Amino acid sequence: MENSEIRHNWSQEEITNLFALPFIKLLYQALAIHQKYFPNATIQISSLLSIKTGSCPEDCAYCAQSSHHKSMIKTHDLLNIETVIAAAKTAKANGVTRFCMGAAWRLPPEKQFEQILKMIKEVKKIGLEICMSLGMLTKSQSEALKIAGLDYYNHNLDTSPEYYKKIISTRTYDDRINTLKNLRDADIKICCGGIIGMGESVEDRISLLHQLVNFPERPHSVPINYFIPMQGTPLANVNSIDPLDFVRTVAIARILMPRSFIRLAAGREKMNDELQALCFCAGVNSIFCGEKLLTAKNPTVEKDRQLLQRLGFIWM
Repeated sequence: MENSEIRHNWSQEEITNLFALPFIKLLYQALAIHQKYFPNATIQISSLLSIKTGSCPEDCAYCAQSSHHKSMIKTHDLLNIETVIAAAKTAKANGVTRFCMGAAWRLPPEKQFEQILKMIKEVKKIGLEICMSLGMLTKSQSEALKIAGLDYYNHNLDTSPEYYKKIISTRTYDDRINTLKNLRDADIKICCGGIIGMGESVEDRISLLHQLVNFPERPHSVPINYFIPMQGTPLANVNSIDPLDFVRTVAIARILMPRSFIRLAAGREKMNDELQALCFCAGVNSIFCGEKLLTAKNPTVEKDRQLLQRLGFIWM
Protein backbone atom coordinates (compact mmCIF):
# COMPACT_ATOMS: atom_id res chain seq x y z
CA MET A 1 0.00 0.00 0.00
CA GLU A 2 2.97 2.36 0.50
CA ASN A 3 3.24 3.09 -3.23
CA SER A 4 -0.45 2.89 -4.06
CA GLU A 5 -0.55 6.51 -5.21
CA ILE A 6 1.70 5.74 -8.18
CA ARG A 7 -0.08 2.54 -9.25
CA HIS A 8 -2.31 2.47 -12.29
CA ASN A 9 -2.58 -1.28 -12.56
CA TRP A 10 -4.92 -2.25 -9.74
CA SER A 11 -6.77 -5.46 -10.58
CA GLN A 12 -10.43 -6.08 -9.85
CA GLU A 13 -9.34 -9.06 -7.75
CA GLU A 14 -7.27 -6.79 -5.49
CA ILE A 15 -10.20 -4.43 -5.05
CA THR A 16 -12.50 -7.37 -4.39
CA ASN A 17 -10.14 -8.46 -1.61
CA LEU A 18 -10.43 -5.02 -0.04
CA PHE A 19 -14.23 -5.30 -0.05
CA ALA A 20 -13.88 -8.66 1.72
CA LEU A 21 -11.92 -7.23 4.66
CA PRO A 22 -13.65 -7.00 8.05
CA PHE A 23 -15.20 -3.53 8.35
CA ILE A 24 -12.99 -2.35 11.23
CA LYS A 25 -9.78 -3.52 9.53
CA LEU A 26 -10.78 -1.75 6.32
CA LEU A 27 -11.60 1.45 8.19
CA TYR A 28 -8.28 1.32 10.05
CA GLN A 29 -6.35 0.88 6.80
CA ALA A 30 -8.19 3.74 5.10
CA LEU A 31 -7.67 6.07 8.07
CA ALA A 32 -3.95 5.25 8.24
CA ILE A 33 -3.50 6.08 4.56
CA HIS A 34 -5.56 9.24 4.91
CA GLN A 35 -3.45 10.43 7.85
CA LYS A 36 -0.28 9.80 5.88
CA TYR A 37 -1.27 11.97 2.91
CA PHE A 38 -3.58 14.46 4.64
CA PRO A 39 -2.13 14.84 8.17
CA ASN A 40 -3.99 18.07 8.91
CA ALA A 41 -7.64 17.75 9.97
CA THR A 42 -8.97 19.97 7.18
CA ILE A 43 -12.10 19.59 5.06
CA GLN A 44 -12.20 21.19 1.62
CA ILE A 45 -15.50 23.05 1.15
CA SER A 46 -17.20 23.45 -2.21
CA SER A 47 -20.50 25.04 -3.18
CA LEU A 48 -22.69 23.94 -6.10
CA LEU A 49 -25.05 26.18 -8.08
CA SER A 50 -27.39 24.95 -10.79
CA ILE A 51 -26.95 27.58 -13.49
CA LYS A 52 -29.38 25.82 -15.85
CA THR A 53 -31.97 23.42 -14.45
CA GLY A 54 -34.07 20.75 -16.16
CA SER A 55 -35.12 20.01 -19.76
CA CYS A 56 -32.05 17.80 -20.25
CA PRO A 57 -32.23 15.52 -23.34
CA GLU A 58 -30.35 12.73 -21.55
CA ASP A 59 -32.38 9.89 -19.98
CA CYS A 60 -30.31 9.23 -16.82
CA ALA A 61 -32.64 7.04 -14.74
CA TYR A 62 -31.65 8.74 -11.47
CA CYS A 63 -32.00 12.35 -12.57
CA ALA A 64 -34.97 14.63 -11.94
CA GLN A 65 -33.66 17.04 -14.60
CA SER A 66 -34.22 14.65 -17.50
CA SER A 67 -36.90 15.68 -19.99
CA HIS A 68 -37.73 11.97 -20.29
CA HIS A 69 -39.15 11.87 -16.74
CA LYS A 70 -42.05 13.54 -14.93
CA SER A 71 -40.31 14.86 -11.84
CA MET A 72 -42.17 18.21 -11.65
CA ILE A 73 -39.03 20.17 -10.75
CA LYS A 74 -38.87 23.88 -11.47
CA THR A 75 -36.84 24.40 -14.62
CA HIS A 76 -34.96 27.50 -15.68
CA ASP A 77 -32.68 28.50 -18.53
CA LEU A 78 -29.11 29.71 -18.08
CA LEU A 79 -28.86 32.18 -15.19
CA ASN A 80 -27.61 35.67 -15.87
CA ILE A 81 -24.11 36.56 -14.80
CA GLU A 82 -25.28 38.94 -12.06
CA THR A 83 -27.16 36.12 -10.30
CA VAL A 84 -24.16 33.82 -10.53
CA ILE A 85 -21.78 36.46 -9.16
CA ALA A 86 -24.11 37.13 -6.21
CA ALA A 87 -24.21 33.39 -5.41
CA ALA A 88 -20.42 33.13 -5.66
CA LYS A 89 -19.94 36.05 -3.26
CA THR A 90 -22.32 34.43 -0.75
CA ALA A 91 -20.42 31.16 -1.06
CA LYS A 92 -17.10 32.88 -0.38
CA ALA A 93 -18.59 34.65 2.65
CA ASN A 94 -19.56 31.19 3.98
CA GLY A 95 -15.95 30.01 3.77
CA VAL A 96 -16.21 28.15 0.48
CA THR A 97 -12.97 27.82 -1.51
CA ARG A 98 -14.34 26.18 -4.67
CA PHE A 99 -17.44 27.37 -6.52
CA CYS A 100 -19.05 24.76 -8.76
CA MET A 101 -21.59 25.45 -11.49
CA GLY A 102 -23.73 22.76 -13.10
CA ALA A 103 -25.93 22.92 -16.19
CA ALA A 104 -28.35 20.24 -17.40
CA TRP A 105 -27.02 19.87 -20.93
CA ARG A 106 -25.89 16.97 -23.07
CA LEU A 107 -23.27 19.27 -24.58
CA PRO A 108 -22.90 23.03 -23.99
CA PRO A 109 -24.71 24.86 -26.82
CA GLU A 110 -22.43 27.14 -28.80
CA LYS A 111 -24.84 30.09 -28.54
CA GLN A 112 -24.47 30.07 -24.73
CA PHE A 113 -20.88 28.94 -24.47
CA GLU A 114 -19.48 32.48 -24.58
CA GLN A 115 -21.62 33.34 -21.58
CA ILE A 116 -20.15 30.36 -19.72
CA LEU A 117 -16.64 31.59 -20.46
CA LYS A 118 -17.57 35.03 -19.17
CA MET A 119 -18.97 33.52 -15.96
CA ILE A 120 -15.64 31.80 -15.34
CA LYS A 121 -13.69 35.01 -15.80
CA GLU A 122 -15.98 37.02 -13.53
CA VAL A 123 -16.09 34.45 -10.71
CA LYS A 124 -12.29 34.16 -10.83
CA LYS A 125 -12.13 37.86 -9.92
CA ILE A 126 -13.83 37.04 -6.61
CA GLY A 127 -10.93 34.78 -5.67
CA LEU A 128 -12.54 31.35 -5.81
CA GLU A 129 -11.47 28.14 -7.51
CA ILE A 130 -13.96 27.23 -10.21
CA CYS A 131 -15.43 23.88 -11.19
CA MET A 132 -18.04 23.30 -13.88
CA SER A 133 -20.26 20.42 -14.95
CA LEU A 134 -21.80 21.05 -18.36
CA GLY A 135 -22.12 17.57 -19.83
CA MET A 136 -19.88 16.27 -22.60
CA LEU A 137 -17.19 18.50 -24.09
CA THR A 138 -15.41 18.70 -27.41
CA LYS A 139 -11.65 19.19 -27.55
CA SER A 140 -12.03 22.85 -28.57
CA GLN A 141 -14.51 23.55 -25.76
CA SER A 142 -12.14 22.03 -23.22
CA GLU A 143 -9.32 24.21 -24.47
CA ALA A 144 -11.52 27.33 -24.35
CA LEU A 145 -12.54 26.60 -20.75
CA LYS A 146 -8.88 26.28 -19.78
CA ILE A 147 -7.99 29.58 -21.41
CA ALA A 148 -10.90 31.27 -19.60
CA GLY A 149 -9.41 30.13 -16.28
CA LEU A 150 -11.40 27.02 -15.34
CA ASP A 151 -9.67 25.04 -12.59
CA TYR A 152 -11.77 21.85 -12.39
CA TYR A 153 -14.41 20.02 -14.37
CA ASN A 154 -16.86 17.50 -12.95
CA HIS A 155 -17.78 14.57 -15.17
CA ASN A 156 -18.78 11.49 -13.20
CA LEU A 157 -18.72 7.94 -14.52
CA ASP A 158 -21.83 7.35 -12.36
CA THR A 159 -21.46 3.56 -12.18
CA SER A 160 -19.65 0.58 -13.68
CA PRO A 161 -19.37 0.00 -17.44
CA GLU A 162 -21.45 -3.16 -16.96
CA TYR A 163 -24.35 -1.47 -15.13
CA TYR A 164 -24.24 1.76 -17.11
CA LYS A 165 -26.64 0.63 -19.85
CA LYS A 166 -29.33 0.06 -17.22
CA ILE A 167 -28.98 3.67 -16.09
CA ILE A 168 -28.42 5.67 -19.30
CA SER A 169 -29.09 4.99 -22.98
CA THR A 170 -28.59 8.43 -24.56
CA ARG A 171 -24.81 8.48 -24.16
CA THR A 172 -22.23 5.74 -23.88
CA TYR A 173 -19.56 5.05 -21.32
CA ASP A 174 -16.99 5.80 -24.00
CA ASP A 175 -18.57 9.24 -24.46
CA ARG A 176 -17.74 9.98 -20.83
CA ILE A 177 -14.22 8.60 -21.14
CA ASN A 178 -13.64 10.74 -24.24
CA THR A 179 -14.71 13.93 -22.44
CA LEU A 180 -12.33 13.09 -19.60
CA LYS A 181 -9.52 12.66 -22.13
CA ASN A 182 -10.30 16.06 -23.67
CA LEU A 183 -10.10 17.61 -20.20
CA ARG A 184 -6.77 15.97 -19.41
CA ASP A 185 -5.38 17.09 -22.76
CA ALA A 186 -6.45 20.65 -21.93
CA ASP A 187 -4.74 20.38 -18.50
CA ILE A 188 -7.95 20.89 -16.52
CA LYS A 189 -8.13 19.09 -13.18
CA ILE A 190 -10.75 16.35 -13.16
CA CYS A 191 -13.48 15.80 -10.59
CA CYS A 192 -14.85 12.31 -11.27
CA GLY A 193 -16.69 9.76 -9.15
CA GLY A 194 -19.99 7.94 -9.02
CA ILE A 195 -23.33 7.26 -7.39
CA ILE A 196 -23.70 4.45 -4.87
CA GLY A 197 -27.05 2.79 -4.19
CA MET A 198 -28.83 2.78 -7.58
CA GLY A 199 -29.47 -0.95 -7.41
CA GLU A 200 -26.00 -1.91 -8.57
CA SER A 201 -24.15 -4.93 -7.19
CA VAL A 202 -20.96 -4.97 -5.13
CA GLU A 203 -19.23 -6.15 -8.32
CA ASP A 204 -20.41 -2.95 -10.02
CA ARG A 205 -18.91 -0.84 -7.24
CA ILE A 206 -15.66 -2.75 -7.62
CA SER A 207 -15.72 -2.14 -11.36
CA LEU A 208 -16.41 1.60 -10.93
CA LEU A 209 -13.48 2.00 -8.54
CA HIS A 210 -11.33 -0.07 -10.90
CA GLN A 211 -12.07 2.44 -13.67
CA LEU A 212 -11.28 5.46 -11.50
CA VAL A 213 -8.03 4.18 -10.02
CA ASN A 214 -6.57 3.13 -13.36
CA PHE A 215 -7.05 6.41 -15.20
CA PRO A 216 -3.83 7.75 -16.78
CA GLU A 217 -4.10 10.55 -14.20
CA ARG A 218 -6.05 10.13 -10.97
CA PRO A 219 -9.08 12.39 -10.49
CA HIS A 220 -8.11 15.32 -8.30
CA SER A 221 -11.50 15.04 -6.57
CA VAL A 222 -13.65 11.92 -6.30
CA PRO A 223 -17.28 12.72 -5.44
CA ILE A 224 -19.10 9.75 -3.94
CA ASN A 225 -22.84 10.29 -4.02
CA TYR A 226 -25.24 8.52 -1.63
CA PHE A 227 -28.14 7.88 -3.98
CA ILE A 228 -31.34 9.82 -3.29
CA PRO A 229 -34.40 8.42 -5.15
CA MET A 230 -36.20 11.28 -6.90
CA GLN A 231 -39.94 11.20 -7.52
CA GLY A 232 -40.90 10.82 -11.16
CA THR A 233 -37.71 8.99 -12.16
CA PRO A 234 -37.38 5.26 -13.00
CA LEU A 235 -35.31 4.73 -9.84
CA ALA A 236 -37.79 6.41 -7.49
CA ASN A 237 -38.49 3.15 -5.63
CA VAL A 238 -35.00 1.65 -5.40
CA ASN A 239 -34.25 0.17 -1.98
CA SER A 240 -31.76 2.09 0.13
CA ILE A 241 -28.19 0.84 0.38
CA ASP A 242 -26.85 -0.48 3.69
CA PRO A 243 -25.07 2.58 5.18
CA LEU A 244 -22.04 0.48 6.15
CA ASP A 245 -21.70 -0.69 2.53
CA PHE A 246 -21.55 2.98 1.54
CA VAL A 247 -18.82 3.65 4.13
CA ARG A 248 -16.95 0.58 2.87
CA THR A 249 -16.96 2.03 -0.67
CA VAL A 250 -15.66 5.36 0.62
CA ALA A 251 -12.85 3.64 2.54
CA ILE A 252 -11.71 1.68 -0.49
CA ALA A 253 -11.73 4.83 -2.63
CA ARG A 254 -9.37 6.40 -0.08
CA ILE A 255 -7.06 3.38 -0.11
CA LEU A 256 -6.94 3.28 -3.91
CA MET A 257 -6.57 7.05 -4.41
CA PRO A 258 -4.68 8.32 -1.37
CA ARG A 259 -3.77 11.71 -2.82
CA SER A 260 -7.22 12.56 -4.20
CA PHE A 261 -9.84 14.55 -2.36
CA ILE A 262 -12.67 12.14 -1.55
CA ARG A 263 -15.85 14.20 -1.51
CA LEU A 264 -19.03 13.26 0.28
CA ALA A 265 -21.44 14.69 -2.27
CA ALA A 266 -25.21 14.23 -2.69
CA GLY A 267 -27.19 12.40 -0.04
CA ARG A 268 -25.86 13.97 3.16
CA GLU A 269 -29.31 15.34 3.98
CA LYS A 270 -30.41 11.71 4.44
CA MET A 271 -27.41 10.82 6.64
CA ASN A 272 -27.29 11.21 10.41
CA ASP A 273 -24.22 12.72 12.05
CA GLU A 274 -22.87 9.30 13.02
CA LEU A 275 -22.89 8.02 9.43
CA GLN A 276 -21.16 11.17 8.20
CA ALA A 277 -18.57 10.80 10.97
CA LEU A 278 -17.84 7.24 9.80
CA CYS A 279 -17.34 8.55 6.27
CA PHE A 280 -14.84 11.13 7.54
CA CYS A 281 -13.03 8.35 9.41
CA ALA A 282 -12.98 6.36 6.16
CA GLY A 283 -11.12 9.15 4.35
CA VAL A 284 -13.59 11.82 3.26
CA ASN A 285 -11.97 15.26 3.24
CA SER A 286 -14.29 17.31 1.05
CA ILE A 287 -17.99 18.21 1.09
CA PHE A 288 -20.48 20.41 -0.69
CA CYS A 289 -22.06 23.03 1.54
CA GLY A 290 -25.23 24.98 0.92
CA GLU A 291 -28.88 24.05 1.30
CA LYS A 292 -29.33 22.69 -2.23
CA LEU A 293 -27.28 20.54 -4.64
CA LEU A 294 -28.83 21.04 -8.06
CA THR A 295 -32.29 19.55 -7.28
CA ALA A 296 -31.48 17.72 -4.01
CA LYS A 297 -31.58 19.07 -0.46
CA ASN A 298 -28.36 19.48 1.52
CA PRO A 299 -27.59 20.30 5.18
CA THR A 300 -27.42 23.98 6.06
CA VAL A 301 -24.07 25.71 6.31
CA GLU A 302 -24.51 26.20 10.06
CA LYS A 303 -25.34 22.53 10.61
CA ASP A 304 -22.19 21.55 8.70
CA ARG A 305 -20.07 23.97 10.73
CA GLN A 306 -21.37 22.52 13.97
CA LEU A 307 -20.75 18.92 12.88
CA LEU A 308 -17.20 19.59 11.68
CA GLN A 309 -16.45 21.51 14.87
CA ARG A 310 -17.72 18.61 17.01
CA LEU A 311 -15.45 16.25 15.05
CA GLY A 312 -12.43 18.54 15.35
CA PHE A 313 -12.09 19.34 11.64
CA ILE A 314 -10.96 22.64 10.18
CA TRP A 315 -13.21 24.30 7.57
CA MET A 316 -10.94 24.88 4.54
